[in-house]
Amino acid sequence: MIVFFFLMIALVVVVAAVTLAVIGGGSEAVLPEAEPDRVADGLPESRPVVREDIDALRLPVAPRGYRMAEVDDVLERLAAELAERDARIAQLTASADAGPADRVDLSKGGER
Repeated sequence: MIVFFFLMIALVVVVAAVTLAVIGGGSEAVLPEAEPDRVADGLPESRPVVREDIDALRLPVAPRGYRMAEVDDVLERLAAELAERDARIAQLTASADAGPADRVDLSKGGER
């Protein structure tokens, strides 16, 4: 009988402890707010992206696949850089078509 009474008290204490842990002690937060687990895309900010950067790029995998926001950010950045390069190529092509005096020698780093 004493063992049964002791087990009942222990059960009540355990249930109360679990209940308080789940509830979290009222209005106070038990755990601090979690930091977003996003990481930098790994692409260089100080220079244009090159093929090796894309080959080395590894996006973090979430429980259900890639994080769509991170993939969208990387694709948006790549698209912007490609558009900038296309505009530069068009500009160089137009200046090459303008005539021999305005032609840019690309083999010597852009010197005339």
